[in-house]
Amino acid sequence: MNTITATNFSFPKQKQVYKGKVRDVYTLEDDRLVMIVTDRLSAFDVVLPKGIPYKGQILNQLATKMMKATEDIVPNWLEATP
Repeated sequence: MNTITATNFSFPKQKQVYKGKVRDVYTLEDDRLVMIVTDRLSAFDVVLPKGIPYKGQILNQLATKMMKATEDIVPNWLEATP
């Protein structure tokens, strides 16, 4: 199975990119963020060499569900998810 352990996007109006342990965050000119959740696995602040297939997709779906469920209680940054 394929895993997404790295991204290399070039978005219009992109200012910078931050590569975290499991997420890559692209900052755009209008102060918007594009957050890509990868399949990278981190343990004790170490990124392990192999990813877990679909891990990023599942984390993204969980985060989206929770933000939509609580958006009437606490404003959040979610605009859209694939």
